[in-house]
Amino acid sequence: MLGHSVVRDSADGPPPLMSAQQGPIRLAVIDSDSGFVRVLVKRLEGVGWEHRTLTSPPRVEDLLAMRLNALVLDLALLGPRAWEYLERVCTSLPGLGVVVCTGQSTVAQRVRGLRLGADDWISKPCHPEEVVARVEAVVRRRKRASARVDTGPMVAGELEIRTDQFQAFAAGHSADLTRREFELLHLLADGQGQVLQREEIYQRVWGYAMARGDRSVDVFVRKVRHKLERHSPDWLYIHTHFGIGYRFQPELKDGAAIESGERLADAALEEPAAAEDPPARVSRP
Repeated sequence: MLGHSVVRDSADGPPPLMSAQQGPIRLAVIDSDSGFVRVLVKRLEGVGWEHRTLTSPPRVEDLLAMRLNALVLDLALLGPRAWEYLERVCTSLPGLGVVVCTGQSTVAQRVRGLRLGADDWISKPCHPEEVVARVEAVVRRRKRASARVDTGPMVAGELEIRTDQFQAFAAGHSADLTRREFELLHLLADGQGQVLQREEIYQRVWGYAMARGDRSVDVFVRKVRHKLERHSPDWLYIHTHFGIGYRFQPELKDGAAIESGERLADAALEEPAAAEDPPARVSRP
């Protein structure tokens, strides 16, 4: 059971951040480092968040039942199945903010974790105040994303983008986008034909400044294109502006446009003949 919210005096500081459901943040911490967890829990109680600490990773179904806003996860606790578990959590719970908080790591490991769907990565040792601030930032981004759900699906060409399902459908088929891929596509589509620079895309999708030489945006655009083309091969949705960034604009590819035009022309030629009255029958005396 999640811990109860703590009643705080106004002199203690700002009120606890409220989630998209207009309640205090519901957070789970999966970590076996008792010293770190003890200090973090004391801070969570101070800000009035509902929280639960776990020393072993629960099933994804159990995480769903907890109705969490955010998750702080120490990957070192999971051993060799850490990456698989992280990807499964991020894919199965697209509305959950995931913050990896673990020991020393390499750049390759951090990049891999973020690409699998984690919203942020914190290296230990770290201050509990930093953990709280980063979780707050992640939940704010989730809140802004959920606020767009009521706008209804976005339709462009053969593509339907549904924010209520964190998914896109090409020609009626699910594109099977990961959460990060969906956020990138939705950001570009929401730009209504504007060119977005790589740095801006990274900042708004990943949540922090892009490191020099990082090609994550290009990699994810390539993945999204491939998934959309699988079911909608005649359409081009994401356009590259070399040295700048990307633009979303649904356009029929040249060959498809010519073929479509020929079909329309053939249909137009056939319509008059189909509309003609059949010749009158001549009756013989």
